[in-house]
Amino acid sequence: MTRRKKNEGGGRIGIMVSLAARNVKRHWVRSILASIGIIIGVIAIASLGMLGNSIGLLFTGFWADVGDALLITPHVAVSSGDPGDPRNILPTTLSERDIIEIEKAAGLGNRVIPMVRSTGELRFGNRVGYAMLIAVPGDDIPYLLDTEAGGYPRGAHPQIMIGTFLAEEYGIKAGNRVELDGTRARVAGIVAERGWGVDINPDYAVIVTQEWYERQYGTGAFNQVVIKVSDVEDIPAIKRSIDARLNRRKETVDILDSQEILEIFEQTMGAIQVLLLGIGAVSLFVASVSILNVMIISVTERTQEIGVLRSIGTHRNDVLLLFLIEAAVLGVVGSIIGGLLSSVVGWLISVQVATAFDELFGISAAFSILDLSILGYILFGMGFGIVASIVAGLYPAWKAARLDPIEALRYE
Repeated sequence: MTRRKKNEGGGRIGIMVSLAARNVKRHWVRSILASIGIIIGVIAIASLGMLGNSIGLLFTGFWADVGDALLITPHVAVSSGDPGDPRNILPTTLSERDIIEIEKAAGLGNRVIPMVRSTGELRFGNRVGYAMLIAVPGDDIPYLLDTEAGGYPRGAHPQIMIGTFLAEEYGIKAGNRVELDGTRARVAGIVAERGWGVDINPDYAVIVTQEWYERQYGTGAFNQVVIKVSDVEDIPAIKRSIDARLNRRKETVDILDSQEILEIFEQTMGAIQVLLLGIGAVSLFVASVSILNVMIISVTERTQEIGVLRSIGTHRNDVLLLFLIEAAVLGVVGSIIGGLLSSVVGWLISVQVATAFDELFGISAAFSILDLSILGYILFGMGFGIVASIVAGLYPAWKAARLDPIEALRYE
């Protein structure tokens, strides 16, 4: 008996699916137009999600080596503590006593690296221009930077390092001789591409030793200190120690925590992804309204057909199921096509964004449609499209199921 009921139930569902498919084919123009809305909605939500994910990957590469550093800068009245804030260019420095206190606060095992940031005129052949000049104690340079070619400058010798993008722009190679503020210097090495970091941004910079900088410019007053922390769990304790030692009586230094930057970055990227997905969801909502309209028209046109079905003993639940299946068919077809197209559209958009980042900042990233995160957005968009279609069909299906058979047969 149970098996017989299952067979009857399966047969009824099969009949409903057949009738729904027949009606979709019979009004194929209207069905295509309704599915196009779902296709566009799925493409929008999946592509925008993939775009947000791609931007996150690009910025992850952009913030290179950011997680294990503290940046200490002199406090000024309008300073925000952000090293990118243009107000921080005010001529403020850290004293020798400040450096000693910072070293004590940092403790053993953490590298304290004082440095000077300024600008210098770089000349090579017929090319001349101003570049960021970073002076670092010679022994500390290998702890901050890797070389792409050549080696590191040492002591007070007239040797420098060139950031990889600056070297590419000027056509400079390791071993070349350049002029820096009118002084001839040999290029000891080319800095490997590093991206933006909380501690040092060398890609478009000239790096010299602190010893040579003092001999050349007659001063070596530091205007920032970087602490490379061996254990990121110690960052909060080091911050508190520095704050207690240097900011006890008045604000002397600003402390920028790389972990806070990462948290802000992750929160920002999360908000961007939610916003992009929300924009895609709005387009799917509009598409579901079109399906609602199509299904209401379908119910109106097929009132007599519904009356016939009800008069021969078709249950209300079967009528309800019939129209829900029609809505689901539109949603499934549109979502599958939209998912296939979004994989291409989203990938192309991501590549274009990556190309723009590469041209502007020299930051690149590779994207693959087979990445689980990207596939996740495609599947999410398809699932959202199917659910939105079924939800849009609920009211028309309920309305069809509630029709009185006699009144439906009289309808013209």
